[in-house]
Amino acid sequence: MTDQTFVLPDLGEGLAEAVIADWRVQVGDTVTVDQVVVEVETAKAAVEVPVPFAGKVIELHAEVGSTLDVGAPLITVVSAGEPDGTEPGAPAHQHHRTEEGAGSGNVLIGYGTREPDPRRRRRTPVQQPIAPASATTKVISPVVRKLARDNGVDLTLLPVTGPGGVITRADVEHALTRTATSRQDEERTPITGMRKAIGEKLSTSRREIPDATTWVDVDATGLLDARRSVQEVAGRKVSLLALLARFTVAALRQFPDLNSSVDTARSEFVRYQHVNLGIAAQTPRGLVVPVIKNADTLDLLALSDVLTATTTLARKDSLPPARLTGGTFTLNNYGVFGVDGSTPIINHPEAAILGIGRIIDRPWVVDGELTVRKLTQVSLSFDHRVCDGATAGGFLRLFADFIENPIAALARL
Repeated sequence: MTDQTFVLPDLGEGLAEAVIADWRVQVGDTVTVDQVVVEVETAKAAVEVPVPFAGKVIELHAEVGSTLDVGAPLITVVSAGEPDGTEPGAPAHQHHRTEEGAGSGNVLIGYGTREPDPRRRRRTPVQQPIAPASATTKVISPVVRKLARDNGVDLTLLPVTGPGGVITRADVEHALTRTATSRQDEERTPITGMRKAIGEKLSTSRREIPDATTWVDVDATGLLDARRSVQEVAGRKVSLLALLARFTVAALRQFPDLNSSVDTARSEFVRYQHVNLGIAAQTPRGLVVPVIKNADTLDLLALSDVLTATTTLARKDSLPPARLTGGTFTLNNYGVFGVDGSTPIINHPEAAILGIGRIIDRPWVVDGELTVRKLTQVSLSFDHRVCDGATAGGFLRLFADFIENPIAALARL
C-alpha cells in the first residue's frame, strides 16, 4: 500500500526555504485536488500552497513556526478508499512516494513545478545536545540524568553541592530555577521569514556599499498647491507620492549614474536604461519594497493609479514575490511616520535611495521676509563608488527644485 507525500514546492525568485505560517487542514481531514492546505511565509511574501492530489490527511510534516527547505516533505495523504496506515504502530510515512507535481500540476499558482535541485544545500536542524558528565562529575541517579536531559541542562557546567562531587536532583532543580528567573523579563522571537530577509539584505548593503548621505530642506508649499490644481483639472484624485515619483524619474534622466548598480564580480558599473522604481512600504509583516517596472514610461495619472494599486496590495500582503524584485532606484516616504529626516539604507544592489520627510508648517524666508511655509526635508543616500558628491548633490538639488516649482517642472516633463 502506498500514500502520497507532497513536498514544499519551488516558490520561485531564488527562494530556498519558507516558514509554516498556518495549517489550513489537520490530520484526518479530507482534501481535494488544488485545495489550499497551508500558508507559508517566505523572505518576500506570504504564499498559499495547494495540494496537487486528493485524499485523507495522515501526516503534517512540520509545525507552525518551523522552517522547511524547498523539497522537504510537507503533507502526506492517503488516496480516497485506501486505509490510512500500514500496520498497527507503523509510522504513517513508512511507505510513501514523494510527489511535487502530481495531480493537476497546479502546485502553486504563478510558479509552476519542477524537480528539486539536488545541488540545493539542505539545512540540518541544529539541536543542542546534552553533554555527558565529565570524568570529574558524578551523576549516580538516573532520575537526575533524565531531569537534566529533558530540560536541556548541561551537567558538566553545574556547580556540585553533593558529597564526593555527586550532582544531586537539587543541583539540577536549582539550575532550572536560575534559568527561569533570568528569563522572566525577556521575550524571545525567532528571526524568520521576512524579518530575516530584511536583516540579511540591510546587512549586505551596509557591508558592501560605501554609502554617504546628503540632504536639503525644501519649501513644498507649491507642491501641495500643484496637486490640488492637477486634481481639479483631472477631475480625480492624484496621490502626492505620484508627483514625487514623477519628479524622481525626471531627475534620474539627468543624473543616470544613480540609476545603476555595481557588479563586484566583474568590477563593472551597470547603468539601466529604464527606471524600475521601488517604493518602500510598511506592512503588518514588515518593510517591503514593491517595484514599479518602467516607471519612467508612465505619465502622472498612470503612475498614480499604479502606485495606489501597488501600495494597497502591499499593505494587504497580496503582492507576489516577483513584484518585490528588480528595482533600480528606491523612493522612501518616511514622512508618513511623522519624522523629518533619516539616513535610509540603500536597497542593495541599487546605488541610491531617496527619502522624503513629513511636510509641516515652519518659518521660512521668502523674498527677504519671514513667513510660514510648508517645509519638508529630502535626503539621498548613495553608493560612493558610482558617483561623487557633486552628482549626488546635483540630483538632490534638481529634485528639490521640482518640488519648489512643480508647475514649471510638470510642463517640461
